[in-house]
Order: sequence, then C-alpha cells, then structure tokens
Amino acid sequence: MKSVPQPSNSDTDTLKRLGYTQELDRRMSGFSNFAISFSIICILSGGLTSFHLGFSAVGGAAIGIGWPVGCTLALVVAATMGQLASAFPTAGGLYHWAAILGGRCWGWITAWFNLAGLIAALAAINVGTFLFAVNSIGKIFGINWENLPSDQQFLMQACGVTLITVSQGIINHRGIKLTTLLTDFSGYLILAVSFLLTATMLICTSNFDFTRLITFTNYSGIKGGDVWPLSNHLGILFALGLLLPAYTITGFDASAHTSEETLAAQTTVPLGIVRSVLISGLAGWLMLTAMVLAMPSLDQAASQGPNVFFWLLDSVAPKAVSGLLLSGIILAQYLCGLATVTSASRMTYAFARDGGLPFSKQLKKINSKNLTPSASIWTIVALSCLFTFYTPVYSTISVVCVIFLYISYVIPAGLGFFAHGRAWHNFGPWNLGIWFKPACVISVLGGSLLILIGVQPPNDKALIVLGGTAIAMTVIWFGLERKRFIGPPPGVMNHLKIHLGRK
Repeated sequence: MKSVPQPSNSDTDTLKRLGYTQELDRRMSGFSNFAISFSIICILSGGLTSFHLGFSAVGGAAIGIGWPVGCTLALVVAATMGQLASAFPTAGGLYHWAAILGGRCWGWITAWFNLAGLIAALAAINVGTFLFAVNSIGKIFGINWENLPSDQQFLMQACGVTLITVSQGIINHRGIKLTTLLTDFSGYLILAVSFLLTATMLICTSNFDFTRLITFTNYSGIKGGDVWPLSNHLGILFALGLLLPAYTITGFDASAHTSEETLAAQTTVPLGIVRSVLISGLAGWLMLTAMVLAMPSLDQAASQGPNVFFWLLDSVAPKAVSGLLLSGIILAQYLCGLATVTSASRMTYAFARDGGLPFSKQLKKINSKNLTPSASIWTIVALSCLFTFYTPVYSTISVVCVIFLYISYVIPAGLGFFAHGRAWHNFGPWNLGIWFKPACVISVLGGSLLILIGVQPPNDKALIVLGGTAIAMTVIWFGLERKRFIGPPPGVMNHLKIHLGRK
C-alpha cells in the first residue's frame, strides 16, 4: 500500500504563525503544484482557441514577436508572485499579499478581482472547450456550427458548458487526491500533444520561410475573418494581438492558491509558478511557430478567423493524426477547466475564511470526508455557468478574464514595491533580491497596458463590465465592508511585524 505524504512541521508551523490551522489535505508534491498551474495555462487551450486573436491582427509577427513579448511580461509577473508566495504561503494567495502589504481594503479589492477573473477564466476555458469539441466532432456528423440559428447555438452551448463544468465540480468535490492525479496527467498530456502537434506541423511544412514570423501583415477586417475591426494602424493591431499570450499565460496563481495543500510550500510554490510560465511560454512558442510555418497560405489562413486551426489541420495533417491530436487537445482543455475549479474554489474558501464573502460561514466549511471546500466548489461552478449565460461571446469572456486577473496580479506587485525594505523585511527562502522592485514596476506597467488593450473594440463590452464592477465594489466597500470586513487574522501582522492600518 502506497504511503500518503504527510505535511512537515515546517509547513504546519508556518501556516500557524500566519494565523491559520491546517484544514485542507496537504499532499501535493512540487510537480503537482507545478502541474496545476501548467494545466490551467494549457497552451492547447488558450494557445489554440485564441490563436486567431493574434494571427488575424498582424499575421506571423504576432507569433514570432508578439508571443515572446507577452510571455516575457507574464514571466516577470510570475517572478514577483513567486517571492510573495514564498513569504506568505496561504490558500488566499494574492488576497493575503495585498492585505498584508497594503491593508485590508487593498486585500478586499484584490480578492474580488481575482475571484471574478478566475470565474471568467473558467467560463472562457469551458466555452472554448465546448466550441472546440463541437467543431471537431461536428464534421463527423456533418454539423456546421456556424450555420445553426443563434438561439439554437446559445441553448446548445449553455447545456454543453453546464455539463462540462458540473462534471469538473464533481471530480473536485471528491478530493484533492483525484484532482491531483488528473492534473499531474494533464501536465504530461499537454507536453506530449503539443510535441506531436509541433512535429506534425514541421513534417508537413513544405517551405521553411522564417521571415513569416517577423513580417507584419494587416489582417484586420474581412481579410482576417472580421476578428478585429478594420484599422490602418499596425501598432494598435499588434497590441491587440498581445491578447493571445496574455489570455493563454494566465492562471499561474493556482500554485499559490494550493499552497496549503503543497509540501514544502515556501520553496515548491514559487518554483511551480515560475516554471509553469517558462515552460508554457517556450513550448507554446515552438508549437505556434510550427503552425505558422506549415500554413499553405497566410492570407487564406487569416481569412478563416476563429476556424484557422481546423482549416490548417485539414490542409496539412493526415486524418488519422488529426483525430489523435483533436482527441488529446479536447481532453487537455477539459482538464484545464478542472484545475481552474480547484484554484477558484481555494480562493473562495480562503476569502470566506476571513469573512470576506456573503455566506462566508457556509463557504469556508471543509467536507470532513474529502477535506475539500465543497460549498466553495459548487458556488464557483454555478457562478461560472451563469457568467456564460450573460455573455456567451468567447472573445469578450476571454478579455474580461485577462483584465480581472491582471488587476489582481499587479496590485500585490505594486504594494510590494512600496513595502519592500520598509514595512516588509521578513522574506521567504525564494526571493529576487535587488531585482524585485524593477520586476514590480514592469509588472504594473505591463499589466496596465494589457488592461487598456483589453477594452478596445470589439471588446468594449469588457469596459462596461469593468466599470460596473469598479462602481459596485466602491459602493459596497464604503457602504458596508469598510466597517464589517476585518481582513486576515492578527497573527499575520504580528509574525511579519507589519502594522498597517486596520481601522
């Protein structure tokens, strides 16, 4: 019988000094912690379902130049996140960091943006999975999704996404052991399928024209399948294309949210965060580069819009290989959503544990049999499904996800910049030293740019969602939460000798 790993005294003591007791099942290894973020990033999910957001903007340059730019920004953000996670290894992750370094108001704001971003991410992933599966399987039965009436599309998508999300909730409900087994498998699956896809594209490439990867071509309007409105400004289009890596390389905060379920969390969690971004960025670049090189015609490819990947696969890959690839991709995308439910539910649990949510008493409860936050899991499932009903448009959901998550990523980085060496002296074993502050500046500036890009047409509905959220949060904070919400327990502040206003 295989022995079950036990949390070390160091893990338990660190959590206790931060004001919390060990309630969750701490059994995740360093690889498992890496795998959960790697599974959520999932280059086979965002990298393929959002490929047209980059390619239909400026063509191959969106991959050859834009992808590395976006991934480098994500890596810098991940590095700052790693230092914070090493110092404060709690399930609340970003929420705790902001509250500790800037006060409970900043923590409350970060928590809501992170939680909303994770819900939007889950919705985008599962909508993308459903559409990808329908386009893959539909061909077998002669079904063309685009030709279906809009009301029929909405109903089928709502039912399909609900079934997918509920099944992910059931698996999470059964415990971290099963979830970890599946996300570990997902890590290997993503690497194997992306390698097979890359190899297939390179084998099928007739002309290795690497200039494609640095050539800017205006594919706005009908030339790019009407993905982006017609524009004569290549700079603006290039910026819009950055939404491809920005959406794909998100969700790496999952490693932080599972800190209380990870062994040797102060060292393994930062490594999980940074490695998931680095490996995803490199593997994704090779895969997408191979796709661009294999295209029989860039103009034809761009005109396909969201259907570009299926067109490419049909154009160059043998049917047997295509079927194997599509099956692996759909499974990887499903497991991506599964890992996102885990991350979002732990964030919900941690915030509710400090009384930050409505019905916190119920949401912070742990299932005594499975040691999972069951109420939080099913709340995330329900809210994600409802969000897809409100805005079924995939691109808008994706953009809202990017905006909300990056707001929650850069707030702790900005607060860390000012607290570092002043109020904050007690760092974890993993830290950037003198490079932390420059990394914080890059994170805040880059994140702000992505937010600005994200609200441009045709995704201006994202601005309405962002504005409405900001107004609602302001009213709720000053009208109620400023007096009611206490924030993290005093043990956090005492341990770090930080005394920021808790008025």
